[in-house]
Amino acid sequence: MRLLRRLTQFLSYRGPDTVEVWSDGAVGFGHTMLRTTRESRTERQPANLDGKFWITADCRLDQRGELRARLEKEGLRLSQPAPDCELILNAYAVWGAECVQHLAGDFSFALWDAIGQTLYLVRDHFGIKPFYYAALGDLVVFSNTLNCIREHPAVSGELNDTAVADFLLFGLNCERSTTTFRDVQRLPPAHVLAVSQKQLETKRYWRVPSDGRIRYGHAGDYIGHFKSLLDAAVSDRMRAERVGILLSGGLDSGSVAATAAALRAQSPESMELRAYTVTYGSLLSDHDSEPARKIADYLGIPIRSLNMDSLRVFDRWDDPALMWPEPVEDPLFAGLYDQFGPIAAECRTVFSGEGSDNLMLFEMWPYAADMLRRHEWRSFCSQLSAYVILRRARLNVRRLVRRLSRRTPPLRFPSWIAADFARRMNLKERWRSVQVRWKNSDGPPHPVAPKGYASLALPHWTFLFEQSDPGVTRCPVEVLYPFLDLRIVNYLLALPPLPWFFEKHLLREVMRERLPETTRVRPKTAMPEDPVLAVLRSNPDERWWAELAWSEEMSGYVDRAALVRPDGDMDAELARTNLRPYCLNFWLRSLRSADYNP
Repeated sequence: MRLLRRLTQFLSYRGPDTVEVWSDGAVGFGHTMLRTTRESRTERQPANLDGKFWITADCRLDQRGELRARLEKEGLRLSQPAPDCELILNAYAVWGAECVQHLAGDFSFALWDAIGQTLYLVRDHFGIKPFYYAALGDLVVFSNTLNCIREHPAVSGELNDTAVADFLLFGLNCERSTTTFRDVQRLPPAHVLAVSQKQLETKRYWRVPSDGRIRYGHAGDYIGHFKSLLDAAVSDRMRAERVGILLSGGLDSGSVAATAAALRAQSPESMELRAYTVTYGSLLSDHDSEPARKIADYLGIPIRSLNMDSLRVFDRWDDPALMWPEPVEDPLFAGLYDQFGPIAAECRTVFSGEGSDNLMLFEMWPYAADMLRRHEWRSFCSQLSAYVILRRARLNVRRLVRRLSRRTPPLRFPSWIAADFARRMNLKERWRSVQVRWKNSDGPPHPVAPKGYASLALPHWTFLFEQSDPGVTRCPVEVLYPFLDLRIVNYLLALPPLPWFFEKHLLREVMRERLPETTRVRPKTAMPEDPVLAVLRSNPDERWWAELAWSEEMSGYVDRAALVRPDGDMDAELARTNLRPYCLNFWLRSLRSADYNP
């Protein structure tokens, strides 16, 4: 019990409201509470149902009304208002391990069935909530925070060489079931791990659907349906008195802000919205600041600029308070804390517009091939004609020339990888196979949106969600992703791409009169320059690389004599590739100097 209390107390920075533990024989749960919804005001965890089932959960459920209605139809009587963990416990009481088929939202939880003597570890459909565990003989340790597991004395600090190799080659671990540490595993998205005295069994409970098909007779039906789904997705995530919005000047985050503002105007409950935009001041030309402020002013939302102008490469890498759990390829990583710190001081939840680009990735030729396979000759002719007209209307020779001139040659296998390490791990084959895997979905290909569909299975999503989680930011604020609501995902993957995904036509139509017209029709614009390159170029005399102390472990991974010093005149991808050995070295030095496993 003493160890359980210590491990739980370690998590108090991410759950400052209450710290509680429960144990029964060989099973024990600890929970630190972060109250982010109205229903959680009186919530206590670990929670139980009649002493039969116990749960500790990091969860936020969608479609609570529908779930509650199904449970009450089964004869259950629920408290009002019922916190999300209570709904999960009752769902398990009705449907057992299949209860996950009835859940939607962002969640990772552990549920102990005292009757069946089985522990269920569950992670949500997209892996928005992290889940790590270590299975060492008869011991299973789990948490939504990697460093917490590493605090357990039975968990070693030995590295996972495959994950280290992936980082050096690709900038992140490409396996969604492992971490950089040999003893610590990830529970992949949409998976359940059942732990009993007999075995550990992992099961996938959901895949992104590829067989949906929606065809309406009137254009207004597509728009109206999507508008109602977006309203529902944002509404389910606005369950607090104050909600933040990560607001750029673009369509995606602007649409989330506009939807939240419209719902607030209709809500009888008091609710405050606040917007935050990241700026780089004199470092980069003003890209998002003014467009974001225009959106915020139009919607009547106060906005705060989070200026990253003072960042330097590998800034504060040796600060133990900012120790990140796994290596990252961004030498400006300290800026993450500068962003989330001010947000956490004002809000406990913040919206993100991520997800729209992938779900609305326009692909014409797979769509045309699908119509031919179905012998839809009339639709094929009309859609192809419409596409030609749209393309002709959007054709811009100057833009095309600029796009072609920006294309860079494919990156080569890094020459600075240590030869023995590359040979032992067969890294040249992994370099090839991982890139092939990224281009294909992990299930049946989508008939009309194969690239967008496959992109949803990339490990980059797991990385994105975990790097924005309080376990990494050390700031008690949760990021919400309404475009990754299951209702929206299912709907968008069932639509015809033309005209709805061509330049995000569907989203632009929904935003009529909700956003300023200049924002609604604004084409997607990339950041004018990679911030890392801008920092390198603005400080050409900085000699961090010359005075660098190297970790002894690096010699097993990297040939230092072959390293290429990054500079601001490189292509962005090439610079980031050549920065990875330095990033890994900084991380290893800070890792070994920290006393994570006393």
